[in-house]
Amino acid sequence: MLGSFAVLRKQSLLGDAISHAALPGIAIAFLITGAKDSNILLIGALISGLIGTFWIRGIISKTHLKSDTALGLILSLFFGFGMLLLTFIQKQPNANQAGLDKYLFGQAATLVESDVWLMAIVTGICLIVLLLFWKEFKLLLFDADYTKTLGFNTKFIDILITTFIVIAIVLGLQTVGVVLMSAMLLAPAAAARQWTNSLGIMVVLAAIFGAFSGVVGTAISASQNNLSTGPVIVLVAAVFVLISFLFSPSRGLLFREIRFRKNRRDLKLQKTLSFMFNIAKTHEDISHPHTIKILNNFQGFTRKTLQKLVDQNYVTISENMWSLTPKGFDSAANLYNQNQNQNE
Repeated sequence: MLGSFAVLRKQSLLGDAISHAALPGIAIAFLITGAKDSNILLIGALISGLIGTFWIRGIISKTHLKSDTALGLILSLFFGFGMLLLTFIQKQPNANQAGLDKYLFGQAATLVESDVWLMAIVTGICLIVLLLFWKEFKLLLFDADYTKTLGFNTKFIDILITTFIVIAIVLGLQTVGVVLMSAMLLAPAAAARQWTNSLGIMVVLAAIFGAFSGVVGTAISASQNNLSTGPVIVLVAAVFVLISFLFSPSRGLLFREIRFRKNRRDLKLQKTLSFMFNIAKTHEDISHPHTIKILNNFQGFTRKTLQKLVDQNYVTISENMWSLTPKGFDSAANLYNQNQNQNE
């Protein structure tokens, strides 16, 4: 659900930056406590992720750097620091119980019932907040300046939705890991965006695609030995994206190509019909026959185009001669007048 807002706000790299920024928080939480308590590690990841997020906001607002530059800087800085801390932890006496490498690529098998309940509770809270602030989120998403003029606290709304995105990312780290969490945040939303122009429908579709990715990916992973769950989930989500990019009626590449070819055929028909009109209008009788041969010099003319005009009852053919029908003459005259008006 929250990934939809990240996609539409053109903050696709934010998920990647936040997930990488959470790594040093996990390592520092372990160094402080000395124990691998998932809740404490996630709190450390949340704090680190929020710090990284607000650093990004600060860099964008206080400097002349663009958002992609700020995201790249924070991502590299925090991830490098996190890897340095992990290397340090590996040399500690209690390194064997750390198991922090699972946060890099995820390990869904380590999830316990309490983790699932925590995810369910946070999901419920996210849904409630989303419903309560739906109007504000929608206004901020499409016109921040207008939202401000209405008296809404845009800064608070922006921080609220960003915070929940950070929380969602942190919770997903155990499942798909730091490296792949960005894909899990964005892929369902990117797939949903192809099917609709409505924000509400997009959010629902993104939630459905994300849920199916998790269920199907987990089932596939469980059916095979030594098959990591996180990467499989992400691959299933990528399949949803691929299908959406290809087959969605409004934006899909397949239907776009079909529409392009149809428009090109229609344009050829119109151009050929207009050319015929210019020939036929010089005669008092529009049904006066003309040789097909004179059409060969017209750029873009094909026998297939001529046959389509015959099928649509715009043209009649007798042996190697053609003539416009009344219907064809009237249609061609309308096209000619439209072109004249556009040129004027």
